[in-house]
Amino acid sequence: MLITRASEYAILSLILLSKAKTPQDSDRLSRELSISKSFLAKILQAMAKKDILKSFKGVHGGFVLAKDPKEISMLLIMSSVEGKAPAVFDCASSADDCPSDKANICSIWPFLNKLQGKIDSFLDELTLSDILED
Repeated sequence: MLITRASEYAILSLILLSKAKTPQDSDRLSRELSISKSFLAKILQAMAKKDILKSFKGVHGGFVLAKDPKEISMLLIMSSVEGKAPAVFDCASSADDCPSDKANICSIWPFLNKLQGKIDSFLDELTLSDILED
């Protein structure tokens, strides 16, 4: 599945953080978005590990964007929270990695692979800034 709940929640939280003037904690964000605090905290930490967010501890701690929204691609966001690049299909990215070992006789693998490449390129070019403008 291309856009999971984790990816959706990551994007929604980044939209809120981009509008905030001060660090926002996971408790406040989870209330605003009506999302499980523990699930959102994992998502925010994953994005902090990939330098999308900076986290601050303490009474006035929380999360802020670590980069300009123009530098944060949808592919980076989704990959950081999913732990891998988002995939539309279960097909492998190369014929050698095909789980059924039938890539050499699969008539749709070349099409699916090409489509995945176009989707990856689109997600890499689409930034948080583009989402904020809509």
